[in-house]
Amino acid sequence: MSELLRVTQNMQQAIGGNDEERLGEVTMYFTETLTFATADEIVALLEHERRHGHEHGFPGLPEWAVTLAYRLACLQRPDDPALLREAAAALLRIGPVRDGHAEELKRRADLLESEARTGEGD
Repeated sequence: MSELLRVTQNMQQAIGGNDEERLGEVTMYFTETLTFATADEIVALLEHERRHGHEHGFPGLPEWAVTLAYRLACLQRPDDPALLREAAAALLRIGPVRDGHAEELKRRADLLESEARTGEGD
């Protein structure tokens, strides 16, 4: 089990158990671990959450954590149209407050794909 997944599960347990005393500490550790994680580690965590999010009785990741995870992964992989589209879809699921950001991510993904197609013919 990766360190990022372990600290994520610790945070989810604290949230699910309404453990206010522990929540601040585990949230800080989650944020710190996520901040220094590689894009591969972050994408693996998000994929794990999509597949197994509630499997162990834990609540899903809070919206702020999902948004932060995608933001950090996209900063590390700004030229990955699939990741940009995935991040956009996640933002759209959160609600209309993030729609502008989601649309910008989709535009960037479209541009990258267009540039890649144009470059293929050279």
